[in-house]
Amino acid sequence: MGNYTEEINRRRTFAIISHPDAGKTTLTEKFLLYGGAINLAGSVKGKATARHAVSDWMEIEKERGISVTSSVLQFEYDGYCINILDTPGHQDFSEDTYRTLMAADSAVMVIDASKGVEAQTRKLFKVCGMRGIPIFTFINKMDRDARDTFELLDDIEKELGIATCPVNWPIGSGKAFQGVYDREKKCVIAYSDTEKGTKEGKATEVTVEDEANLRKLLGDEAADKLLGEIELLDGASAEFDLEMVRAGQLTPVCFGSALTNFGVEIFLKHFLNMTTTPLPRKADIGMIEPTEQEFSAFVFKIQANMNKAHRDRVAFMRICSGKFDANMEVRHVQGNKVMRLSQPQQIMADERKILSEAYAGDIIGVFDPGIFSIGDTICMPKDKFQYEGIPTFAPEHFARVRQMDTMKRKQFVKGIEQIAQEGAIQIFQEYNTGMEEIIVGVVGVLQFDVLKYRLENEYNVEIRLENLPYEHIRWIANKEEVDLAKLTGTSDMKKVKDMKGNPLLLFVNSWSIGMTLDRNKGLVLTEFSRN
Repeated sequence: MGNYTEEINRRRTFAIISHPDAGKTTLTEKFLLYGGAINLAGSVKGKATARHAVSDWMEIEKERGISVTSSVLQFEYDGYCINILDTPGHQDFSEDTYRTLMAADSAVMVIDASKGVEAQTRKLFKVCGMRGIPIFTFINKMDRDARDTFELLDDIEKELGIATCPVNWPIGSGKAFQGVYDREKKCVIAYSDTEKGTKEGKATEVTVEDEANLRKLLGDEAADKLLGEIELLDGASAEFDLEMVRAGQLTPVCFGSALTNFGVEIFLKHFLNMTTTPLPRKADIGMIEPTEQEFSAFVFKIQANMNKAHRDRVAFMRICSGKFDANMEVRHVQGNKVMRLSQPQQIMADERKILSEAYAGDIIGVFDPGIFSIGDTICMPKDKFQYEGIPTFAPEHFARVRQMDTMKRKQFVKGIEQIAQEGAIQIFQEYNTGMEEIIVGVVGVLQFDVLKYRLENEYNVEIRLENLPYEHIRWIANKEEVDLAKLTGTSDMKKVKDMKGNPLLLFVNSWSIGMTLDRNKGLVLTEFSRN
């Protein structure tokens, strides 16, 4: 299969997930700092003059200080080629996170040491569980007062149902934070406040056996506490088991502070040691091995207008096998077309680099003339397999969209269709009318704001949203056997169709779903559709 096995095996592709404000973007930047990809970490929420975080590029993200879309960052470190997929922390964008996790081989979960597991961490973790991917935990913000360490671990185990194995152990927190104890090396790595935007300073290491120096370094009280905790820890915590980690049943835990840069490189080294080379992917012909098959990829994200100057759309692909060459011809399976991928690029936030080659594990962006959909497979012209589809989540909020200026119908339809193709919103039409009536469904209400903002700023179209009372949506699984016109529903049911013409039912109340099923024998409803 050529000499690209080595290139593929040095790839590591992971997503970073967290509750908003747990410090995910800061951690991402520090990783890039170690990889030499950036020289000075920019502050995310700093003053208006400060540089925005590298991975937040959309205007609305800069204004609100939250990540709305997932960005892809690649850097080299210690012989590895690392692809980081940064995900939105806000739950209103959990669908984007789910699709991004489809492209990752493992996930790094960032938890705020003072808050523990938060609502959004729970939701995102569930999403990781659906994929069964390995999860590595970084407990951040140890430079602030933190919850009791045993409590934090207990919280993760109870809330998320995953065993924890601390790789290191914090000594104090907040002003009393002194560093971490490395369980494998059996030594204390002392913390010294480094320049916030620079790499780690010189770390002092003292073994636990050297008790005199340990007491000198930490003080008697902290040393006694640490020695007691180590004893407890060795008796109480789960044994480290790499197979369980890779099966997503055990999470290795590291402690540190991304802001002050302590523990980040320690975590990165442990993580790279435990994480895997690109994993095989499931297709309709069986599992596709990264090194044994020629080039193949799937589309997991589409982003329109990444560059305001050029009305462009970029389809992001995860390469699953083999080597990509910019001059090669490939088959777009769903469109049944052999083509060259146009302007293949690697994207570092909003900076782009045109690529001549890439390997399994890498993420590439290609120009999309409007032919790709999320979940599409790209492979060699002689092949015709398809990777399994990416589920579409059921929206929970619905609104009718009206444009303010009827003369701008064309821009309006184009804008709303393009944004829908990115998967952030879903659009429906009344079952028996044309495009006149458009209903938008979203997983989280913040998506409505993003839609409004983007239509105004990117397509110059003003809209008014009128909230609808529906909260439940069901796809009709056996649509060929069902005559929609004769379907007997409840008074709070509405018939709509999606952009592909598939029939759907909207309900205000959940009990109406059961009643509709009772009244229409043989009807099969599902909560999500696979593209």
